[in-house]
Amino acid sequence: MRVLLIGANGYLGRFVADRLLADPAVQLTALGRGDDADVRFDLASGSPGALTRFLDAVHPQVVVNCAGTTRGGARELTRHNTVAVATVCEALRRSGCGARLVQIGCGAEYGPSQPGSSTAEDAVPRPGGPYGVSKLAATELVLGSGLDAVVLRVFSPAGPGTPAGSPLGRLAEAMRRAMQSGDGELKLGGLGVQRDFIDVRDVARAVHAASLSAAQGVINIGSGRAVRLRDAAAVLARVAGYGGALHELDGPPGGHLRPAIGHPRPESDHAGPVAYPYPDGCGSWQQADVRTARDRLGWRPRINLEESLADIWMEAACRI
Repeated sequence: MRVLLIGANGYLGRFVADRLLADPAVQLTALGRGDDADVRFDLASGSPGALTRFLDAVHPQVVVNCAGTTRGGARELTRHNTVAVATVCEALRRSGCGARLVQIGCGAEYGPSQPGSSTAEDAVPRPGGPYGVSKLAATELVLGSGLDAVVLRVFSPAGPGTPAGSPLGRLAEAMRRAMQSGDGELKLGGLGVQRDFIDVRDVARAVHAASLSAAQGVINIGSGRAVRLRDAAAVLARVAGYGGALHELDGPPGGHLRPAIGHPRPESDHAGPVAYPYPDGCGSWQQADVRTARDRLGWRPRINLEESLADIWMEAACRI
């Protein structure tokens, strides 16, 4: 099976590449902006025509798109998450390769949900920020393209390679600094949020399964269980061997801004502006209904959060 992987150098793409390369039946070609890609191509600025010519030359049977960005303003998010996907869809429509498209979406497309509920694929998306809006627009482009396509809505990825700027990455970095300086207490904000964390290696398994399946439409990829960030912090402390006290210090109620998820609390209230605690636009709760992935892909998560956190800590502890 010839597979074209777009975004192989990204957080999820690296693990998807490893998973696909482990399948001896897969012949993998990586397309991206980095020097180590088999073919250099920028989806955000490249033309559909140029990509079509490449598709006709390589003739992949499956195209997996892991490219995109989680940071930046609305214009940058739109370029890399929406315009880029429009380029992929148009190139596939023009090409004679007839490839299946596996698009990586995200749980932020749904926006906030009712605490205690599980979000299924038929929920009406109401993204609460520009990132979710840009990813939802990409999903709608894929679903309306007429292609053989599936969108995997990945909830909160965790595990090795977790970006230092993510909530779990910030927790690990704050704990590393506390241990390095001998602090007996760690003051953190935003720990009341609950998210559905899923290991990146399980995400890669889902992508592999989707590549081999005939499933179409949207499929949630998550653990099916919301975890409070303060509970994740406690597990991380145990894994790290941090014996200090964890203090949750959120701002007062009434609509005031609070420290962003996992950020250490500034010593002074006048230390400068702080970010809204839900930068992903998903509110205080998210939990995926993952029955569709089980039924249509034969996929279930295998790696628990403690193992994911242990790998996050291992990488954080090695930073100088």
